[in-house]
Amino acid sequence: MRVLVTGGAGFLGARLARHLLLKGHLAAEAIDELVLTDLTPPPADLLTDARVRALTGALLAQREALSRESFHAVFHLAAAVSAECETDFDLGMRSNLDSTRALLDSLRASGNAPRFVLASSVAVFGSDPYLPMPPVIRDETLPTPQSSYGIQKFIAEQLVADYTRKGFIDGRNVRLMTVVVRPGRPNGAASSFLSGIIREPVNGHEAVCPVPLETRVALASPSRTIEGLIRMAEAARAELGGRTAVNLPALTVSVGEMLDALETVCGAQTRARVRLEHDAVIARIVGGWPAAFDLSRAARLGLAPNPDFISIVREFLAERAAEAPGRS
Repeated sequence: MRVLVTGGAGFLGARLARHLLLKGHLAAEAIDELVLTDLTPPPADLLTDARVRALTGALLAQREALSRESFHAVFHLAAAVSAECETDFDLGMRSNLDSTRALLDSLRASGNAPRFVLASSVAVFGSDPYLPMPPVIRDETLPTPQSSYGIQKFIAEQLVADYTRKGFIDGRNVRLMTVVVRPGRPNGAASSFLSGIIREPVNGHEAVCPVPLETRVALASPSRTIEGLIRMAEAARAELGGRTAVNLPALTVSVGEMLDALETVCGAQTRARVRLEHDAVIARIVGGWPAAFDLSRAARLGLAPNPDFISIVREFLAERAAEAPGRS
């Protein structure tokens, strides 16, 4: 089996690649080659595996080359993130829409209809003043995105659904929750602070919380997110219940409860490194995202949310310690 991961050098893409290599198979078929494509090379540890091949450069520029390849499964994670799509409209359209269409056309040209997992986002939902969101979001709730990023992701979902209907691919649209805690440096996502207010204090640095503490958000740990992506790739068509996107499981929690969990696990001194500094733009974007979801469809696929935010903090600390055993 040959598997393609776009965005394979990124946090989720590299993590997915490591998991697939360790697992060794997908949908009961052995993985013979894992192709990782991104703007930059993947982490060095991935390149040491003989099954890994890296393609570096813009996805749009790889359209012709990819059309000559044949993949059994594709995970499309490459994307520009929310806040940068608001500040650079052309970047968002190029990265999230044009590149997705080009990738789909490459797979169509190859002619073998691979399983295709699109990493979409709950940013497809938004608070339209004339069509307010229901208190609880279901998979079939009408998306009303209120950002360029959300609109681009929703259009991509519809393209995947239509290419699936036409038999060009076997598509699976997966709406990811905000993934925390992400290691490394902050990115351009509006939700980046949700990792920052945990990661930075743990690392001994100050962090800014730009939204009110009562702001409620829908979160998932990295491990639960990867579990969901792989389950969606392996699910039989009948298990999916149609082409409508699946909302991955979410833990609903307030920002204040996140900081309470941080204090419980790491102490009051760690929490004290977080200061409130309101940012109207970030607060508007994040406050417009849904926080409560009906998870029955995901549950039928055997997926469940994290039990609480304390478990997410502890997962981050355990992985941090594993990466740097000598660090206290």
